[in-house]
Amino acid sequence: MSKTQGHPSTDLVFIKVGRFEQSPYFDFYNTPALSAEPLIFVEVAMTADIPRAITPILAKQRQHLNPSVATTAVFYSISNCQKGLQGISFGNFLIKQVMEELRHEFTNLSQFVTLSPLPEMCHWVRQQVEKNKLSKMSIALQETARSLYNSKDAIGVDCGLLEKLTAWYLLKAKKSDSSPFDYVSRFHLGNGVCLEQINSQADPSESRLESSWGVMVNYLYDLSSIEHPHEAFANLKTIICSETVQRLLK
Repeated sequence: MSKTQGHPSTDLVFIKVGRFEQSPYFDFYNTPALSAEPLIFVEVAMTADIPRAITPILAKQRQHLNPSVATTAVFYSISNCQKGLQGISFGNFLIKQVMEELRHEFTNLSQFVTLSPLPEMCHWVRQQVEKNKLSKMSIALQETARSLYNSKDAIGVDCGLLEKLTAWYLLKAKKSDSSPFDYVSRFHLGNGVCLEQINSQADPSESRLESSWGVMVNYLYDLSSIEHPHEAFANLKTIICSETVQRLLK
């Protein structure tokens, strides 16, 4: 299965297929062309607050929280199930549909967030070091970037500086069209989110260490004001972020 993002099709039917312990699973089904074959599913954890790490969510011996008292829905995985649809995404539509479903079923939910990877961060940082393009960063961040160049796990690197470097990457690293370098960031920002929180040591898995030294981020979906950040990003490529993230750039 592949992680992806894109646009909805009119022949998709949204349904909820059930729960696995405390994590609801949601699928798209295409009917009748694919019968009961799911196109894509999103995994959602119900928590008491915005999580800073994926390990407690995935742990087999994790503490279970009754969804009826949960305040936060956490989108932590979007997976494409059909090889023939790789490169085509339904994730943005699915997330919003799931939010509406959850909001009606669990009226106690007050916030919807992601726990998202940074698949291109290591590549970008190493590229900047190799091309000697660190001059716009503070001396401390330049030294942090150089320390990380040959590091696989960021051991010995200050977590605060790693989070500051991540904030720089997310807010300052751009493509030629001024959009963010990170494609997961572009996907969520295009949906109208706020970059809420940066979490070092969020995922110790090998793949996450190789892509972002274990860093993950939370994007906040505020259904009451989703149009403002969406329009700001779509029209001006402006990234709306929390005060906590803004302070990391200082």
